[in-house]
Amino acid sequence: MPTQGRPSPLGLAVLCLLYGGPLHPYRMQRLLKEWGKDQVINVGQRSTLYKTIGRLSESALIAVRHTERDQQYPERTVYELTPKGRGFVLEKLAEMLTTHRNEFPTFPAALSFAMLLGPDGVRSALRQRSGSLRTAATELRASLTEYASGVPRVALLEIEYQLAITEAELRWVQQTVDELADGSLTWTDQDFAGAADAYLPDT
Repeated sequence: MPTQGRPSPLGLAVLCLLYGGPLHPYRMQRLLKEWGKDQVINVGQRSTLYKTIGRLSESALIAVRHTERDQQYPERTVYELTPKGRGFVLEKLAEMLTTHRNEFPTFPAALSFAMLLGPDGVRSALRQRSGSLRTAATELRASLTEYASGVPRVALLEIEYQLAITEAELRWVQQTVDELADGSLTWTDQDFAGAADAYLPDT
């Protein structure tokens, strides 16, 4: 992983965890799940975690501290942050908080071609999405309640952010469904006749 680039979310998580002290991969994965960080960071696959650790190690951002041997567990490699990694994670953490970046999520990509489903198809799909968003918002509120006791608010900012974004998306989806239902938002195939030709460069 080039040190001049941004780390992946999982790479950032590994670096930030090691900022607090040496850990082995199993403990990293457990901590991320125990702290609810798996809602914003994909830690489900242990193999992905090991690949991320490998890239960080190749970039000299982390290093092996020692290997643990216990009769009850397989041999475990404990990693620590290098001085280079310590400076890198603080720099990139600040950069990622400061600078907006289009991360190309799938929903806007699907919306850009939603017209292919027709008004009824889009209305049906968005109605189902609104149900999914309500469920997600309920789960996020529950997470805030679960982790709020004894945890500083700053440790829950990502859940607060997710909840705010989810509720904002739900409001937009509901408004769009209403507009599709009352006909104020509609289209036909004829509306797009010749549209592809209009975007082709002159030859």
